[in-house]
Amino acid sequence: MNISLDIAALRRLYQSGELTPLGLVEELLARMAGEDTHHIWISRLGDDALRAYARNLEGKDIASLPLYGIPFAIKDNIDLAGLPTTAACPEFAYTPEHSATAVQRLIDAGAIPLGKTNLDQFATGLNGTRSPYGACRNAFDPDFISGGSSSGSAVAVARGLASFSLGTDTAGSGRVPAAFNHLVGHKPSCGALSTCGVVPACRSLDAVSIFALTAEDAERVLAVAAGFDAADEYSRPLSPHGFDFGRAAGFRFGVPMQKDLAFFGNAETERLFGEAVERIQALGGTPVAVDFAPFLDTARLLYGGPWVAERYLAIRDFFDAQPDKVFPPVCEIIAGGRGISAANTFAHLYTLRALKRTCDAVWNDIDVMLTPTAGTIYRVDEMEADPIRLNSNLGYYTNFMNLLDLAATAVPAGFQNDGLPFGITLIAPPHQDGPLLHLASRMQQALGGKLGATDHVLPDAETLNLLPGDQVRVAVVGAHLSDLPLNHQLTERNARRVATTQTAPTYRFYALSDGKRPGLIKVESGGAAIACEVWEMPVGHFGSFVAGISAPLGIGKLELADGSIVNGFICEGIGLADAREITEFGGWRAWLEGKGE
Repeated sequence: MNISLDIAALRRLYQSGELTPLGLVEELLARMAGEDTHHIWISRLGDDALRAYARNLEGKDIASLPLYGIPFAIKDNIDLAGLPTTAACPEFAYTPEHSATAVQRLIDAGAIPLGKTNLDQFATGLNGTRSPYGACRNAFDPDFISGGSSSGSAVAVARGLASFSLGTDTAGSGRVPAAFNHLVGHKPSCGALSTCGVVPACRSLDAVSIFALTAEDAERVLAVAAGFDAADEYSRPLSPHGFDFGRAAGFRFGVPMQKDLAFFGNAETERLFGEAVERIQALGGTPVAVDFAPFLDTARLLYGGPWVAERYLAIRDFFDAQPDKVFPPVCEIIAGGRGISAANTFAHLYTLRALKRTCDAVWNDIDVMLTPTAGTIYRVDEMEADPIRLNSNLGYYTNFMNLLDLAATAVPAGFQNDGLPFGITLIAPPHQDGPLLHLASRMQQALGGKLGATDHVLPDAETLNLLPGDQVRVAVVGAHLSDLPLNHQLTERNARRVATTQTAPTYRFYALSDGKRPGLIKVESGGAAIACEVWEMPVGHFGSFVAGISAPLGIGKLELADGSIVNGFICEGIGLADAREITEFGGWRAWLEGKGE
């Protein structure tokens, strides 16, 4: 059978009765029969165990299980009960009694685990060659690297063996393999997916990531797997995202300045990135040049700072006892963490804090950033001959991400002339997972074409609202306007400006007696249109925003020039006793400029 494994297609087949989970399992067993020439798997569930998972779904309500009968693969540093967890080091292996929290949530939602996939040992590397189980080969050309460390997880999906897979992403491991295998790779907001049951690389930075054929599929999986886990000290729930730039008709996207773009001599990837910039502009994006240097300075901290000591700490007992069992490039990196002092650690933490302040300011001007996922791709033999330098090149656009607490989605962006895939990454502040995936879906639809190395058909885009997205709009007319003194009360609540407009011509406008705030009153006649901005913020922050408003001002319903009604600043009549009317100036900025003096 030629069954497409995207989730929407499988659900349609299940709902129509054309396919059962057991029938799909038999199809997948046939696909996985024979030699694993791409070195995808470290271990797989036995045939009977897979059939048991499928039979367990018989008679259950498809509608109640969002991942009913959906097969998935698991990176072998994430626990699946009953199968060894090796982290690509046989001597390190243990067999867990319980599955990782994220894995169990997927199984509870009806998903069928297939087995454990190959990786760069101890999740240290971005290339997929650092494994005693063999270098995991690219799904499109086995002479080339698959990307790492979540190599097997990506190739399993790209080769049509799983609908989605779990990886981990500390330095780019959930994005680089997606780019090299023409997949969507979502690195969620840090803490969104529990890391309980995951062998740590850098525990304070680790994220469980998702590979999928489509952005819609990734959103479905994320909605199931995400959630607060009290057993994970780094867990935090996804918050409402506010402005959904991914579905907006217009948005601002950052692009690194030309001086900061690096393609490592690959003219094809440079061409494809230029086409991706044009594609996102066609979707309504306005490009904004971004100084990428602070992001690159942050990236250098990951392997040039104390976070290497965290990799050493994660496996210290094993590493000190059996260093000869660790792959040479991995051993070299981890051993560098032994001698890092506490003083140097704090010095680097201070540096990171300063860099983050600089990088955070970028989001005042843009909604999302666009970069290549990796500037180029290498052959397996090239990588094995020069493992440290070439691996560093692969992390050029990825290593800063978790240090700066950002979310990111890697999206297919076409093919080089030699047939190898290229991908771009969409980046945003934390909790913007929904907008990222929505924009990724639009980018993927605009690109069209094949989803993986096997012949899949891109499903029709669905309008999904699976992630926290509640938001509220508020019109501001005074000191909360952009660049004015109280605007920070909006931006610090993750608010985004969505319109610069006017009220309906039914308002009178006053400067209150304190000279710092205006008052807006609706009238039956003699009114005017008053300049205002409309901002959108997560509903969870709206209460604290309103609580900070001092009398005689408050929040009520405000009519805009287009007739729409939004929340907005209004004034009690008693507050106008000593106020000066400034209606004729049409707005607070005009009056501040001295036109009313």
